Amino acid sequence: MLNDRFRSIVLLCLFAGLAGPAQAERADRTKPINLESDSMRVDDAQKTSVFEGKVVLTQGTLTIRADRITVRQDKEGHQYGSASGNLASFRQKRDGTNEYIEGEAERIEYNGKIDKVEFFNRARLKREPADEVRGNYISYDSRTEFFTVTGGAGTVAGGSPGGRVHAVIQPRNSAADGDKAPLPGAPGR
Repeated sequence: MLNDRFRSIVLLCLFAGLAGPAQAERADRTKPINLESDSMRVDDAQKTSVFEGKVVLTQGTLTIRADRITVRQDKEGHQYGSASGNLASFRQKRDGTNEYIEGEAERIEYNGKIDKVEFFNRARLKREPADEVRGNYISYDSRTEFFTVTGGAGTVAGGSPGGRVHAVIQPRNSAADGDKAPLPGAPGR
């Protein structure tokens, strides 16, 4: 049973790939995963693990917080993860910089088969110190580096009226800042 639980926790490594769109700290992948939750269920036959109750996953600079995290693996070995809550969030240092990427949504989905991360309902991504994008749905395909944000009916995260997409992109003032990559989906600087 311990090996089954260990295998399930290892699946979380790929779910931790949520920060992939953020050009995640590469060293994080070699760090141990620490997980805390109120409960854990493993269905080895279905290759599914469910962690519930104030779930906190850390791996190096990555932190994911959610009410519930579900991880599963398909027959071909592709991993899928879902974090949900009010709100599920992640934070991770960007590779090669002192900047962090933060994201939150009611539900965050990772599809390892197509390397895609989706943020559903009250979605927000922020690159410190101040670049931010908000909408009702955010999708990032890490293979193509294609990023989309859509609004929704009513009000979305941060009080954007009419469900419109909201983006804040700060100007870069120095030559060193000009070399930094923009937030995915943001126009080049």
